[in-house]
Amino acid sequence: MPVKNDKNKDIISTKGLWAGEPDAPVSLVLYGDYESEECAKVHKVIVKLLDSHGKKIRFNYRHFPMTQIHQHAHKAAEAAVAAAQEGKFWEMHNLLYAHHRRLGTISLREYAREAGVTSKNFLPDLVESKYGWTVRTDLLEGLNKGVRNVPTLFINDRVYHGRLSQPELARAIEEECHTVKRKRA
Repeated sequence: MPVKNDKNKDIISTKGLWAGEPDAPVSLVLYGDYESEECAKVHKVIVKLLDSHGKKIRFNYRHFPMTQIHQHAHKAAEAAVAAAQEGKFWEMHNLLYAHHRRLGTISLREYAREAGVTSKNFLPDLVESKYGWTVRTDLLEGLNKGVRNVPTLFINDRVYHGRLSQPELARAIEEECHTVKRKRA
């Protein structure tokens, strides 16, 4: 359900933003932090999996900023939500991971411009934490699902405990595809 902002407009959250095939049998949901080195590595793996397993998977990203160790993670997540308001979430998401070591407010504005965000309110909205509650909603949902660290991946709503490498995840996706086929048969 969309979150309402102070002007009573719906804020587009990441919950409904999926990459990949809409009807794919395997859904991947990653709880991550834009400042995390491990999450940046997993991001590269996910991008490759979306290319190699196109019709089999769809991917959703949820914000889980580890603010005690990553001081820029929450603002970066807010910037991604701001970009989502203009349909530029995935462009911004990719830029944030490409530059995960440089996520200050001025850098976020540069990445937003590069992603195609045109809103003149991008920076004021970021300063005012307009999308802070939207990020917090992802965080609280993650906590309710048992997420305590990042990256945490769910495959078809079940926590994945294996290694987050391309070969391991590709194998898990194939196994899940077979499981889904058996259940449908």
